[in-house]
Amino acid sequence: MSFMTQPEPIHYEELIQRALNEDLQFGDITTDNLNFSDTPVYAELIAKEKGVIAGLQIFMHTFVIIDENTTFHDFEMNFKDGEAISNGDIIAKINLPPDTLLKGERVALNLLTHLSGIATMTNRLVKLVGESKTRISDTRKTLPGMRLLQKYAVKAGGGMNHRFSLSDAAMIKNNHIALSGGIKNAVDQVKTKIGHTVKIEVETSDLNDVTEALKCEVDIIMLDNFTPDEAKKAVELIDGKAIVELSGGICESNIVECSSIGADVISIGALTHSVKALDIALHILG
Repeated sequence: MSFMTQPEPIHYEELIQRALNEDLQFGDITTDNLNFSDTPVYAELIAKEKGVIAGLQIFMHTFVIIDENTTFHDFEMNFKDGEAISNGDIIAKINLPPDTLLKGERVALNLLTHLSGIATMTNRLVKLVGESKTRISDTRKTLPGMRLLQKYAVKAGGGMNHRFSLSDAAMIKNNHIALSGGIKNAVDQVKTKIGHTVKIEVETSDLNDVTEALKCEVDIIMLDNFTPDEAKKAVELIDGKAIVELSGGICESNIVECSSIGADVISIGALTHSVKALDIALHILG
């Protein structure tokens, strides 16, 4: 499963509603006790630092859920998901009733800044890899309930998606191997039970594991926490017989070196589990 385009509202409405329920458990004690008219006011969504934007439809849909009279026509978007923004850019111009804006702004911004942070970090790593054959991928290390949106943000930043769930591919990791008595036993068991369209990936921890995985003719071999020298030897050993995924301890400071090793994919959990939110503000101007 992969989003090449925007996810549909069915994919994120429940998430937004849960966030709004959390924030508006008993209403908004401040806004509800101030006398505002229903006349729409003008607001601007402004970038406070450079990055890549992601989650604009989710941002807008937050206000649609709060106020059934709100439509996407109330937003004038100057950017699209996946586009670069700079400090001071007006990302969107908004006309909504003050109550609607005030009650939805925090949830809307929380989602937008988080997803944009993911897209920004992904894009930064993709650019560092440059013309290398190696592609940048996420992992399943996502926040509960946020996986679809977080993986969408990775795509918006120019990265690619690893499996979305445990049912997407057979990925035999170190604990599976330990419990099965070795790579061969685990692969043989899986091969007898899965369909012909399902790929098999094996996590390896040294060159002996790589050799065994190759003998099993698996589709993908993950080199987990290999040193650069070990990884180079593994890539030479695999020699195109399987897709090579490099993972573990890879970050902005070493990704250029890692991308020169010749792996097909570098997977990075930090893209989703510990990314910094992009600084974006919503200012009501009257």
